[in-house]
Amino acid sequence: MGDALKHFQVSVTHSLNDFIEKHQACEEKPAKVLVYDSFMFWALDIAIQHGMHGAPFFTQSCVVCCTYYMIHQGRVKLPLEAAHGQGHVVSDPPVMSVLGPDDFPSFVVDVNSYPGALPFVLGQFSNIQRAKWFLFNSFAELEEEIVKWMGNQWSIMTIGPTIPSVYLDKRLEDDKDYGLSLFKPEAEACLKWLDSKPPKSVLYVSFGSMASLGEDQMEELANGLKRMKSNFLWVVRQSEEKKLPRNFLQDVGIADQGLVVKWCNQLQVLSHGSVGCFMTHCGWNSTLEALSLGVPMVVMPQWTDQPTNATFIVEVWKVGLRVRANERRIVTGEEIESCVNHVMEGERGEMIRKNSLRWKKMAREAVDEGGSSDKNILEFVTNMVNLET
Repeated sequence: MGDALKHFQVSVTHSLNDFIEKHQACEEKPAKVLVYDSFMFWALDIAIQHGMHGAPFFTQSCVVCCTYYMIHQGRVKLPLEAAHGQGHVVSDPPVMSVLGPDDFPSFVVDVNSYPGALPFVLGQFSNIQRAKWFLFNSFAELEEEIVKWMGNQWSIMTIGPTIPSVYLDKRLEDDKDYGLSLFKPEAEACLKWLDSKPPKSVLYVSFGSMASLGEDQMEELANGLKRMKSNFLWVVRQSEEKKLPRNFLQDVGIADQGLVVKWCNQLQVLSHGSVGCFMTHCGWNSTLEALSLGVPMVVMPQWTDQPTNATFIVEVWKVGLRVRANERRIVTGEEIESCVNHVMEGERGEMIRKNSLRWKKMAREAVDEGGSSDKNILEFVTNMVNLET
């Protein structure tokens, strides 16, 4: 991982230098601020070399970023240990006390799992004192306590959820998608199938673009889906299809209970009226999309920031249930069936569904005119305009 990152850094540095020099030479009003992905922290040094200010954009949750910052500053020591007689590791800010040692990002829980990953994620904060502003893909109401704590350290601005406008405030009619997709979505097949199902009757299952389940886990998941009363739409990437149980696709297709696709437009699916629950790996983009569209979740985190997001989904925002693995570290079909039924039909699920709609309303209010994220974006733009040349 180390050599690949070094090569990537050299490549980006060369390209970014050329890009800035080209535009500064030919524009009457050259750019004053560089907004960059926080993981490409060296971009800040390039900006400063060219007389520009830098604003890192953090694409993970505020609580995950806060965790990495505390470790970088030495406020949290590794290996992680719970406070004596208590289940938590960090108690300030207080909301982080919900995190037990296993709920932190995987790069922190097991520093040897992906050599080079921890220094990379901590690198976001290596030159942070030189940045002018700090932008986060979250909204103030969602992570209020963390945002206030971090606001005492830096000039933090939550500007999310950064989801296409048609799914939130609808202020930009042409803002319908992210403008890119890693795989070709089977949009027409998905929508046609969803249109044929009753309201809130479909479980949508997706583990994102990177997670890879073992064959035993795939079999248990498939069995759990077949056992359920609910219909399901399951995204199984082409590289994962060989792990499906024999005859599974034929069996669910004949029963018209399920649809398995290689990829889909997730926002289209989550916003569809027939979808009543999302079984997710808890990537931050997927988490924000489900929160913003009011879809309850059954969470099955895999790695990186996902265990932390899962804990907040269940314990803080109370919009989902978490499946638990057995002694073989496998989530059984029975466990999956039970959690999905609880969320979609049970009394416990009623409160989860209500909370999901409440967060949907708050997410839309945050980006709507006069909302917390809308105000932060306007303040950021105003500050840039008023910068001295």
